[in-house]
Amino acid sequence: MPCVYISTNVCLDGLDLDPIFSDATKAVAAIIGRPENFVMVILKGSLAISFGGNKEPAAYTEIVAMGGINTQVKRKLIATLGDILHKRLSILPARFFLKVYDTTAQAIPKL
Repeated sequence: MPCVYISTNVCLDGLDLDPIFSDATKAVAAIIGRPENFVMVILKGSLAISFGGNKEPAAYTEIVAMGGINTQVKRKLIATLGDILHKRLSILPARFFLKVYDTTAQAIPKL
C-alpha cells in the first residue's frame, strides 16, 4: 500500500481538500501501478517550513511503497505531484521536495 505524506506551510483552513486527495491518489496509483483503494494520502498544513531561506509556500512529501519504484517512476512522481501542489496550493515546483522510500529495496540481513 503506497502512503503519500504531504507536509506544507500553506494554511489549509477553509480550502476544499478533496481534489488534492483525489488527484494525489489517482496519480500515485497510476504511476506506481497499484489500485487506488490501496493508496493512502495524508495532508498536513500550516507547518513551520523554511525552504531556501524563506517561508514562501513550500512542501515536503514522502512516499512509502512496497515495490514499483525505479528512477523513471520517481521522476514521474516528482513531476506529477509537483504539478498537483502547484495547481491546488500554488506551491511552485521548485519549492517542493519528494523523498521516496521503497520498503522492498532494504537488504535483509542473513542470519
